[in-house]
Amino acid sequence: MNDQIKHYSDKLAYEIDSWDLKVALENSESVIVIDTRSPQAYAAEHIPGAVSIPHRTMDAATTAGFDKASLIVTYCDGIGCNASTKGALNMTRLGFKVRELIGGLDWWKRDGHPTEGKSAGTPASGACGCA
Repeated sequence: MNDQIKHYSDKLAYEIDSWDLKVALENSESVIVIDTRSPQAYAAEHIPGAVSIPHRTMDAATTAGFDKASLIVTYCDGIGCNASTKGALNMTRLGFKVRELIGGLDWWKRDGHPTEGKSAGTPASGACGCA
């Protein structure tokens, strides 16, 4: 049973769901939301206030302005995409405290949270922006 407790505790330490992220943002907690997809996917639709840093471009220079005391939340399109996992790994290697958004943008929208961008509020095209 101790292994199970550790497993679930670890999940909660490294993942966040859309509701908890929404509450953290509403409470003005020190959270930086990073869209790890392509700039084109970000421009089409993203979580309000998120910054675009594709996972392949994450390095000390592209993250220099971020406060290491803040919680970094990475996301991508959803469960069929691993750009948020790659981004979470990159940001962790850079010394940040990181959680990955469960279900990404897809579950953010399914939970009824708003989005911004050229395609905000329109059905997803089905194309993954995780390149």
